[in-house]
Amino acid sequence: MKRRKLIGIGAGLAVLPAWWTLRQVANGAKGDWHTDTTPLERAFPLLGPLVDAKWVSSRDNDRGVPSPELVISGFARLTSGKLAELTAAHAFVSEGLADDFSSWFEKPIEVEGPENPQWIRSHELDRDGSGHSTKLWFDRRSDTVRFWALNPYG
Repeated sequence: MKRRKLIGIGAGLAVLPAWWTLRQVANGAKGDWHTDTTPLERAFPLLGPLVDAKWVSSRDNDRGVPSPELVISGFARLTSGKLAELTAAHAFVSEGLADDFSSWFEKPIEVEGPENPQWIRSHELDRDGSGHSTKLWFDRRSDTVRFWALNPYG
């Protein structure tokens, strides 16, 4: 009797990861992203008010797999003139994206963002250390920022 219970529990545990993975893929296929700019404006105050955004969070649809860390990733459009203000105040260099949307939660925004961007980056605007990290890339032609941040509110 105990052996049957253990086999049943083991089979249930084997099905759980497959179910969770399918749920993530299914949810990501809907174009499931956030458009609210307020959390981003709080996370990146230097960017000022944002026109619009498409972003995802590592805590989206993960009720079954809690994590103490939060990652947000996406695109936002800056107000007119904001990028010119930032480039006048900070050193920028041409730099392609180092991130290829490799996390499961980033799949919904993988094909979003500006068409044919020419990314520039200022390492002065990035944060790194004490469990927090922020990376920002900017496209001058579209006034778009591509962001990736670990624990941005800390």
